Amino acid sequence: MPQLGESIAEATIVEFHVAVGDNVDVDQEILEVETQKATMAVTTPCGGRVTEIRAIVSESYAVGATLAYLEVTEEEAARAGVDAPNAGESRASGRIHRNDEEGSHFSRPNGIDAESPFARSPSEPVVEPVVSSSLPVPASATGATYLSPRMRVRMAELGINAADLAGIAGSGSAGRVTVEDFERYMQEIEQSKMTPASPMRIAVADSMRRSWTRPLATVGSPVQLDKLLAHRKIADPKPGPAIYAVRALAVALAENTAVAGRLIGSRIVHPNAIDIGFAVEVADGVLVPVIRDVDRKPLASLVTVYNDLVEAARLRKLPKEAAGKPGIATVTNFGSFGIVWATPIPLPEQNLVLGLGKGIQKPRWDMERVEWTPVIEAELTLSFDHRVLDGGAAGRLLARVAELFQTPELL
Repeated sequence: MPQLGESIAEATIVEFHVAVGDNVDVDQEILEVETQKATMAVTTPCGGRVTEIRAIVSESYAVGATLAYLEVTEEEAARAGVDAPNAGESRASGRIHRNDEEGSHFSRPNGIDAESPFARSPSEPVVEPVVSSSLPVPASATGATYLSPRMRVRMAELGINAADLAGIAGSGSAGRVTVEDFERYMQEIEQSKMTPASPMRIAVADSMRRSWTRPLATVGSPVQLDKLLAHRKIADPKPGPAIYAVRALAVALAENTAVAGRLIGSRIVHPNAIDIGFAVEVADGVLVPVIRDVDRKPLASLVTVYNDLVEAARLRKLPKEAAGKPGIATVTNFGSFGIVWATPIPLPEQNLVLGLGKGIQKPRWDMERVEWTPVIEAELTLSFDHRVLDGGAAGRLLARVAELFQTPELL
C-alpha cells in the first residue's frame, strides 16, 4: 500500500483490475482503493506477472502493507529501485484483523490490557501496520494520542488536560508521551515565571479546546459598508455594525436552517429558533450574550437589547435568558480592535461564527460613472464546522449576508 497522502494511514480495497497470472506493465492501474478523502488508483512499481494477491476487497490495509506479489526480472526490479527480498524475510500482511468464529486474532495497540476501559471492542477493527522506516509518515498515529490510565490519573491530580501536552516531545512508542516525559516537562516549567489563570480564562480555554476537536474552516469576502453607514446616520436609535451583522445573519439562517444545524451521529439537527450570540470582550476573556428569535425582531428593536446586554456582560451580570442557553451562531466584530481579517472559532455548541473586520476606505471602479470612487469596505468571514458545511454552502451564506448589508432599511 503506497503513501496516498500526508495524513492518510490506511486505505480500503475497492476493486482489483487484475488476476493471478496476468502480465502487467509499469505504472499500470491494478487496483482501486478508498481513503477518507477520495477513491484512488494504485499502480504497479514495475512490469511483471501477478503471482499472488494477498489483499481482500472491502478490507482496510495500512500504508506499507503487502497487497500482492509480482514476479519481475532483475532488470525491471533494478529500474524500479526495488531490493530483492531476503530468503527468510516475512511476507506478513498489514490487514485489519477481526475476531470471528474461526479464531482470527485481535490485535491491541500499545499493550492495552483486555480488561482496561481503554481497550477496543472485539468487534472494532485495528490495523497491524507493516511499514518500512523509509516512509515519510508513520502508518498509524494512534500512539501519539494514547494516554495510559496511569498518565490520566497523574494529569487529573495536577489539573492538566491532553491539549497541555502539545509541547512535549514523547519518547515512547510512536511518539507517545510517557509518564517520565510528563514529569520531566513539569519540572522544567516549574523553573519558569507563572501566574494563575482566572476562572474566565480557564473556561474560554476549555471551550476552545472542545471546539477544536472538529474540522473547522473559514471563508471570507469583502463587503461594502457605505449603505449601512448611511442608514446608521439617520436611524434612531443608532445600531452598531455588529447589530446589522446579527440581524443579517439571522435573516439568512431563517431562510435555510440546515446550514446552522449540528451533525449528531448520522443526522443534521436543525435549530428550533434563530437565537444569535455576539462576542463581548470582558476582563481576561470573552462572554457571548444571546438575543432570542432575532429573525422575528426588526433591527430597531434590537438596539436597546444589544446595548443593555453589552453593559451587563462587562459587569458579569447577564440575565438568565441571555446566558442560560447558547445561540445557534455567534457574531464577532473584530474590526473594533483594528483587525482586518481573522479566523474566529465557533463555540462547541455551534456550527457558525460570523466575523466583521475593520472598515477601510478603498477605491472602487464605478461602471456607470466610468471613474474610481471611494468606498468603505470591510472583510466578512465565516468560520464553520466542515462536517456540516462545504465551501460552496458557506460561500452562499456569506454572500447572502453581504447582500442584506446593501439593503439595511429592510433589516
